[in-house]
Amino acid sequence: MHELRLLCPQDRVEVLGEALDALDALSISVEDADAQTEAEQALFGEPGMPPPAEGWQRSRVIALFPTQAAAEEAAALLQAQDFFEGCRVLGVAAVPEQDWVRLTQSQFAPVDITPEFWIVPTWHEPPAPARTIIRLDPGLAFGTGTHPTTRMCLRWIARHGAQGLGRVLDYGCGSGILAIGAAKFGARDIDAVDIDEAAVAATRLNAEANGVVLHAGLPELAQGSYRTVLANILATPLKVLAPLLCSRVAPGGALVLAGILERQAEELTQAYAPYCQLAVADSEDGWVLMTAAF
Repeated sequence: MHELRLLCPQDRVEVLGEALDALDALSISVEDADAQTEAEQALFGEPGMPPPAEGWQRSRVIALFPTQAAAEEAAALLQAQDFFEGCRVLGVAAVPEQDWVRLTQSQFAPVDITPEFWIVPTWHEPPAPARTIIRLDPGLAFGTGTHPTTRMCLRWIARHGAQGLGRVLDYGCGSGILAIGAAKFGARDIDAVDIDEAAVAATRLNAEANGVVLHAGLPELAQGSYRTVLANILATPLKVLAPLLCSRVAPGGALVLAGILERQAEELTQAYAPYCQLAVADSEDGWVLMTAAF
């Protein structure tokens, strides 16, 4: 494998990407050419904040080709095009062979939710203190146990499992990790729903891998009332869903919401005020878990 490295201004990134795709590049990535300098430019915004810039002022475009000849031919063809003005070739270099599967796996270690409750990838042995384990590998759907919002929801499940979770709804289930966690702590009638069919498929596979029984499907699957309603999404959709989620909580039940930044807690409290009294139950790294009793 060989990579072709290019430098270009922000307004040429898209056309360069299209040209590289037409030249049969195996992959194309874009980096901030000024990263790790005073000119580095952050692009990532937060919910409720103004949208970030569309791209960096100067970008490094890296295209992977199967051979050195293919990479050099692509460089020559690009330099002959009018749209290449303002861009330049940084070079062609061989890419060392890597065991990409092992490299990816090395980035994910077991995650402790409580001292006895752990999320453990299938390629790891469970840690000695672990008594309750969810086996979960990184995939297409959100929820590997590493994000503070997921960890807080799982902590809540672990703390309240002994009291009885009853019938459970995991709304916006992603990987199904919260529904699986509920099953591990005694819940027996669990609906896990998501608008993304890939998430539904991931939830079913993860449930089977963990030996738990649940029902996974699109949101229409959720019917009736539930003793425990879990929703780890983001603040804006949570506000929109307030009447729906609250209508699903049975008398004496609990609503558990995550995906909320600390500065958004008051917005959520007001959005849910007509239906329940939300309060912050946990916090971690700038995120909060909010709950309400019915």
